[in-house]
Amino acid sequence: MSSDAIQHDASIPNPKKWLLFGAIGLFVSLIGFFVDTRMAAFSYLIGLLFITSITVGMLFLILIHHIMDASWSVVVRRQAENFLSAMPYLGILFIPVFLLTYLSGNQGVLWIWMDPTEPLHGHGTVGEDILWVKKQWWLTEPFFWIRAAIAFGTWILFARAFRKHSITQDTDGSPSHTHASRKLAAGGLFAVALTWTMAGFDWIMSLEYHWFSTMFGVWFFTNAMRAALAVLILTSIFLVSKGPLKGIFNNKHLHDLATLSFAFTVFWGYITFSQYFLIWNANIPEETFWYNLREQGLWWEVSMLLIFGHFLFPFLYLLQFPLKVNHKSMIFIATWILFMQLVDIFFNVLPSLKDSHGEPMQLFSSPVNLIWYAAGIVGAGGILLWAYWSSYRKTRIIPIRDPRIVESLNHNF
Repeated sequence: MSSDAIQHDASIPNPKKWLLFGAIGLFVSLIGFFVDTRMAAFSYLIGLLFITSITVGMLFLILIHHIMDASWSVVVRRQAENFLSAMPYLGILFIPVFLLTYLSGNQGVLWIWMDPTEPLHGHGTVGEDILWVKKQWWLTEPFFWIRAAIAFGTWILFARAFRKHSITQDTDGSPSHTHASRKLAAGGLFAVALTWTMAGFDWIMSLEYHWFSTMFGVWFFTNAMRAALAVLILTSIFLVSKGPLKGIFNNKHLHDLATLSFAFTVFWGYITFSQYFLIWNANIPEETFWYNLREQGLWWEVSMLLIFGHFLFPFLYLLQFPLKVNHKSMIFIATWILFMQLVDIFFNVLPSLKDSHGEPMQLFSSPVNLIWYAAGIVGAGGILLWAYWSSYRKTRIIPIRDPRIVESLNHNF
């Protein structure tokens, strides 16, 4: 059976189904904008950040693959490239954030610094705040939206370029596509790292514009990598179970993805601890308040869950070789890591939403909020999977004429 025929097998999900899920999620989010504007807006942002982190993580994996001229990862690279097809649509999904800011009647609906008249509990308004005044060179609305456009533009540009070279190579077999991709990766690694860091500062850190951390961009990168690796593991195992990657993706490939996941688990723990330790040690009010807010109510339990669930448990789990080459065990831990990545984004974003008393919004403050949480994730997630499966049906299952495809196919213990 040809690779084209395999990819159109009836067992492979229909992209239209995921488009429907995405449309339903986006429609529910739209309803939420009228019912509870701020909570729905924060939920939508969380969903968009979560799904975008997966896609940008895939772009980082491709960049690293090319810059290292790796051979083992060639057979899984095409699935990462398929996920990149969602990048333009995620850029479009950022437009409602812009519209909400100026059409909701509250310009500070997400980022309070966008409304200088927004009252600050205990000390005047945003416009009178010396910290906002000092940061105004960066925190200006036109510059903020321009940076967002630059970020998505950069990711889309590199995603399209890598996909074009890889897919065209399937037809003409020219090694020039591999050399061009390697050159693109040399500049792309810096460009994507810079824009992703910038996005983290803008979209998450500036929700609490008083707060700052020089390590936040690295945390944002690490989470993107962990999420992308988890999704790539789940996708590869699914395609093996359904047939297309059976006999192609072997236990050594799975082991290498699991090892990378272990490495970034350790790196996440190092970055997260270092950020907390440096802020605790310096004991500067403009920094410590961020953690103080996240020690209130249920957020304390969530922070403990991140320590033990997002670091310690995956760390100990992925130390064990038998688990790293077992499909069922890797499905479990990849799903677990992906869930904890979502919890981590909630932990970093949602407490920035304050109630009428200036207290951080609790995770389960109202059962209705669960609807808005789910809508934001399902909306962006449905679009991601629709784009992935649409691209999947149009491309070969692996880069069949990549110069290192034979090495990758023979990659084994």
